[in-house]
Amino acid sequence: MSMFWKILGVVAVVWLVLIVVGALVKALFPILMISLVVFGLYLLYKAVSGSKSTVDKL
Repeated sequence: MSMFWKILGVVAVVWLVLIVVGALVKALFPILMISLVVFGLYLLYKAVSGSKSTVDKL
């Protein structure tokens, strides 16, 4: 097998991996943003409610 085909194969595999990762990031980005907003609101609620301890019982 010539070096050209090996390089072309590696480039094709990297390209496919980037396509899959990009699609996953695009699909999961809204879920990540919503979860960050909810977590921020939870932390804000805990800070405003006057809880003495940030780690109560895990």
